[in-house]
Amino acid sequence: MPTRQGSIHLFRFAGVDVFLHWSWFLIAVFEIKSGGFGGYSSISWSIVEYLSLFVIVLLHEYGHALACRQVGGTANRIVLWPLGGVAYVDPPPRPGAILWSIAAGPLVNVVLIPVLMLLAKAARFGLGVTTPDIYVFLHAVAYINAGLLIFNILPIYPLDGGQILRALLWFFMGRARSLMVATVVGFIGVAGLLFVAVRLASVWIGVISVFVLLNCWGGMKQAVMLLRMAKLPHRHEFACPWCKTAPPVGNYWRCANCRVPFDTFATHAVCPNCATRFDVTRCMDCGRMYPMTEWSGQVIVAPTL
Repeated sequence: MPTRQGSIHLFRFAGVDVFLHWSWFLIAVFEIKSGGFGGYSSISWSIVEYLSLFVIVLLHEYGHALACRQVGGTANRIVLWPLGGVAYVDPPPRPGAILWSIAAGPLVNVVLIPVLMLLAKAARFGLGVTTPDIYVFLHAVAYINAGLLIFNILPIYPLDGGQILRALLWFFMGRARSLMVATVVGFIGVAGLLFVAVRLASVWIGVISVFVLLNCWGGMKQAVMLLRMAKLPHRHEFACPWCKTAPPVGNYWRCANCRVPFDTFATHAVCPNCATRFDVTRCMDCGRMYPMTEWSGQVIVAPTL
């Protein structure tokens, strides 16, 4: 996934920092030189078309970010890159919250469809008569938006459709099994994408297939870990302040000082080997860190775990 490293900070809006990865410019040059989707009379229209794609993707990612905040999650960064955009959202670990955070992105494209189609039809009988490039441009942008919507809602993890499928299954199957099923469906989808890439001799679809494959593999490993964690005995007298999950019993935390694993809840956040105390403890489920006082009523003061 793209990160801030190698990215240019464009602006900050609604509390979200927007970055543009350097690789975006390479694909932009290639796409603009190829003439875009419209076949315009001037390269300037190809530039405008590609910038419009940039805007559509940005609106899509803002849909994710704002919906995530609406359900109490964290979303403060968007990175745009050649494969689209990534909104770094962290909704509460509840299926409903995740479903809304993910579905809000494609819903932006759904709203744009009638708007862009009406503009294209209006241009056909207006300025499109004297300046046909305007009609071609609006028509191309409308189809680009529809194409992005269709691709994103494919039930292939980690595309929006795959994550929506996972959130819906979560209601009935739980967190771990829903992720497992979504990634299995994702692997089937990857096979289909690779078949299309070979048939069309498309390097671009092949690159997307590899990206999806790697994310499916990562999701599969996470699902296996969650299933193993669910089978462990847990300390139900404690709960993560964020995801409300009880921590497992066992030496699953490692001392940052002497590197010895230990059970932080059994020792009250003190390493039994070197006696180092830690102010915060990481949740094995969601990864967030909180002081022991927020997991329980005890007062612990010390460095970070």
